[in-house]
Amino acid sequence: MQPLLAKTLIVMPAFNEEESVGAVVREVFAKVPGVSVLVVDDGSTDASSRVARAAGAQVATLPFNLGVGGAMRVGFRYALENDFQNVVQIDSDGQHDPASVPSLLAALHGSDLVLGARFAGQGDYAVSGPRQWAMRLLAFILSRITKTKLTDTTSGFRASGPRAVRLFAEHYPAEYLGDTIEALVIASRAGLTVKQVPVSMRHRAGGVPSHNPFKAAAYLSRAFLALIFALVRPSSTYHVGTR
Repeated sequence: MQPLLAKTLIVMPAFNEEESVGAVVREVFAKVPGVSVLVVDDGSTDASSRVARAAGAQVATLPFNLGVGGAMRVGFRYALENDFQNVVQIDSDGQHDPASVPSLLAALHGSDLVLGARFAGQGDYAVSGPRQWAMRLLAFILSRITKTKLTDTTSGFRASGPRAVRLFAEHYPAEYLGDTIEALVIASRAGLTVKQVPVSMRHRAGGVPSHNPFKAAAYLSRAFLALIFALVRPSSTYHVGTR
């Protein structure tokens, strides 16, 4: 696993996460020794960049907020330009346990994109109401598109192998929820193999949650808009480049 970790880049998008990003970076280094960490400061107005650097991460600072998708595209391009083979996305708010990184990387053998699934038998993470219904319907539709059983299509805890890194460096969607939902459609249309592995999720260590019960309707509509946009775009747009 050690040689694999040396070729793996952990990318952590961060928007005003000074309360948690330092602790998450240190936890990554403690639980996944030998891996490199890039924190993409997505236009933060707090001390996220300074805290991340102090914890030992490389930091790319964006002049304004692009969203998770835009930040991750920066991470994929950084990985490609610096000869990293794999990219693992970890949220900077502490919800993703870095101890699951080796499981994600191991599943890349025979797969191009591996999702860390919250609802696949590990941990007690749960959602309810309209958001739960939306996630189940999205999982059903995207399972058919990717030709594999998926239960957590909006999980941001995911590993990308070499082919996915090349694809996403050019085509990773920046729209809200596109970075999770549309990315799966793009990967499938480019001929990439998708898989999921069970992981445990935790509560945020700091910052402000991106969802609450009052935003359930907005989440539902945006999720399906992201799926519609992904499906109507021509599949010929996506291809896996070569180094």
